[in-house]
Amino acid sequence: MDTVLAVEALYKRYGAALAVAGITFRVGRNEIVGLLGPNGAGKTTTINMILGVLEPTSGSIRIEGRDVTTDRSRALACTNFTAVYATLPGNLTVEQNLRFFGMIYDVRQLSDRIAELLVQFDLKTFRNVKCGLLSSGEQTRVQLAKALLNRPHLLLLDEPTASLDPSAAREIRAIIRELTARDGVGVLWTSHNMYEVQDVCDRALFLSHGHILLEGDPKTLPREHGKATLEELFIAVAREPLTLSLE
Repeated sequence: MDTVLAVEALYKRYGAALAVAGITFRVGRNEIVGLLGPNGAGKTTTINMILGVLEPTSGSIRIEGRDVTTDRSRALACTNFTAVYATLPGNLTVEQNLRFFGMIYDVRQLSDRIAELLVQFDLKTFRNVKCGLLSSGEQTRVQLAKALLNRPHLLLLDEPTASLDPSAAREIRAIIRELTARDGVGVLWTSHNMYEVQDVCDRALFLSHGHILLEGDPKTLPREHGKATLEELFIAVAREPLTLSLE
């Protein structure tokens, strides 16, 4: 499997506090990797370092072989993301937002690409509506459309379906699975919905206090650690990480 994202011995310190503690992992083409863990485990810090928003204390991040620290522009040109905390400008319409970000990413044939995404995410009727007037679920669909504008090779999804109803969330998961399989995209996906993780992810990484505690197939990991469900394993990681790390 070709590697899209390679993270090596990544650390992030805030004074005496260690937010990310030497994690190493890969995301390959055609692969969806779940980055899981309770609040404060280091997930968002890790994503922000991959995006170049935060500078690592030490370690390396390579996207398609390009170091994010020394070759940031080229590394991030083939990357995109969406997150519940990164809302789009509410005073711009859906089309204006997509056009603005499409220009940032220098998307070719931008009008055609916008039209394609409006159909794909059922947003045609909201084309001229300001994003600040949309429901949270509608805004989520616009954010996902924005994340696919430049046909990224690495897609970072932080709680991408958190505001969607079950039917819409299922459709979004199907779109991301199809994209991953068809276009060779690598996806790093955070979620607190363990059903979703089992449904969509090929591998799961469980973070606890900045460490990768467990890694494997989300369908078999619970049994490997004596738990009936992935949700039970998630709770154990949150409450009893030392016990799990000794198993």
